[in-house]
Amino acid sequence: MEKNYKKYIVFWLSQAISQLGSQMTGFALILWAYEQHNSAMTVSLMSFFNYVPYILVSVVAGSFVDSHRKKSIMLAADSIAALCSVTVLGLGLSGALQIYHIYMINFVLGLMNAFQGPASAVAVGKMVPKEKIAKVSGMNSFSDNLVMVLAPVLASALYGFYGLGLILAVDLVSFAIAFFVLLVFIQIPEENLAKKESKGIFAGCGEGFRYLIRNKAIFTIIITMALINFFSRLTYENILSPMILARSGNNSFALGMVNALMGIGGILGGVIVASGKWNGSSVKMIYFSAMLSFLLGDLMMGLGQNVVLWSFAGLMASLPIPFINAGQNVIFYEHVPMYIQGRIFAVRNAIQFGTIPVGILAGGFLADYVFEPFMRKDNGVTEFLHLLVGEGFGSGMAVMFLCTGVLGSLFSYLFYRRKDIQMLK
Repeated sequence: MEKNYKKYIVFWLSQAISQLGSQMTGFALILWAYEQHNSAMTVSLMSFFNYVPYILVSVVAGSFVDSHRKKSIMLAADSIAALCSVTVLGLGLSGALQIYHIYMINFVLGLMNAFQGPASAVAVGKMVPKEKIAKVSGMNSFSDNLVMVLAPVLASALYGFYGLGLILAVDLVSFAIAFFVLLVFIQIPEENLAKKESKGIFAGCGEGFRYLIRNKAIFTIIITMALINFFSRLTYENILSPMILARSGNNSFALGMVNALMGIGGILGGVIVASGKWNGSSVKMIYFSAMLSFLLGDLMMGLGQNVVLWSFAGLMASLPIPFINAGQNVIFYEHVPMYIQGRIFAVRNAIQFGTIPVGILAGGFLADYVFEPFMRKDNGVTEFLHLLVGEGFGSGMAVMFLCTGVLGSLFSYLFYRRKDIQMLK
């Protein structure tokens, strides 16, 4: 297992490089889409078309992952994702790229992620000793957020001078590195897959749901994460970019700075978790961190009216996230048997991420058609809200951050007080 763990470190590094390329592409496409349409809903739909197939396929992907080689699944999914980048590159260079092309590409990427996610999660359990799961979770948070720092800065600079072409080329090079490392150097231990019976595409889904019904505490954690994902997609991971652009006069540097500070916060949290110095309750890691993120992140983002305060809010919103992820991972790997992990992770993904498309659509709709028009009206409520968040374009989206800050922290506290969750302490 120790040898596999060392190989996992190499795999982790290669995946971080690949993630940097894909995140640069994603950020550049947001800038391109907002320039073309100047609409929060347009940006929201980009994420929507990525998550809908992911949720739909996740309910049946678990049994497939458990009965097939994880390495083969990840290689196939990565290859198709690379073909998507090639398609966008070709359309962009020919001047034929349209927003609906991005929606279609994101739909395909969502399908691939439905298999890639559970396969990667199971692979971690097979390569990493249980006592190092929290540390690995911290490492993943570190790399994820380092990418969050670098991707917006690099993408903004390259996009401003060279457009989408060079960014997509970087994406493809980073994919090639990760693909080569996984293909040549990484061996993922597998049981005798040939003896597994085929029970139908929905059998694994049913087994996963039945397991969660019997283990209510784990199911409650999944529901908690589903709510957190819903609130985060209403604001932070949905309308944050349009709000910053609207309130800063389409200043991509300001948006890049805020995203960079969000990444730095995640890096700091990831370093703390990866250091192994946190020995507290996994339940407290999840719920106290969530409350802190909503109170200091969402509320401050709504109240802030300049890049300094937005950056501070982004830092405080992201710093607790690695603790949430680590707490969840420790509980899952400790309580879920390895033979059923693929099915459980797939069902978890379907439930946990099932709220994301709803949040994405609701966020874009509420921003464009409810909160922004409401904040342009002249009445006692808007006058009070103007004192809190300021006036002008983007003020309605700022009010949305106030709402998620209050509601997110309240729901996190209420779920923490549930009896089944208390039993996990």
